[in-house]
Amino acid sequence: MDEDPRPRELPRELAPRLASAKAVTVAARHPGDIVVGADTVVACGRRILPKPADETEARKCLQLLSGRRHRVYGGLMVVCPDGRQLGRTVVTMVSMKRLSESEIRRYLDSEEWRGKAGGYAIQGRAAAFVKSINGSYSNVVGLPLYELSALLEGAGYRLP
Repeated sequence: MDEDPRPRELPRELAPRLASAKAVTVAARHPGDIVVGADTVVACGRRILPKPADETEARKCLQLLSGRRHRVYGGLMVVCPDGRQLGRTVVTMVSMKRLSESEIRRYLDSEEWRGKAGGYAIQGRAAAFVKSINGSYSNVVGLPLYELSALLEGAGYRLP
């Protein structure tokens, strides 16, 4: 599906819109099932950072995040067997240290940035760049587990 933001769409709007579109699309193919849709958006101010297509784009993301705070928006949507839709947006603030050119170079060489919103993976080597987080760690990884558990229980699915 097209994950590009709409003109003037804010990061807080993009994450739940994409999560909903994914869940609704899959639910239509699996009637009677509980379906979960999720999406992660990394933003610096109103600027939505991409999943970098190449090393140059990944470098730009890391340089922008270096020494700054940014937000990670996690959109969740649960489509219930009866058609109800339960959604939530999770916001986590991440503060990164100022990155040296050699740190950026080593991270880019690792290729861990590939397929990652904002060009980094907090659960990997980039954990050493993170000074602090305020909010859900699993949201930054890519799936806010506490909030997903709450939505699933609200949908009637009992977790063990």
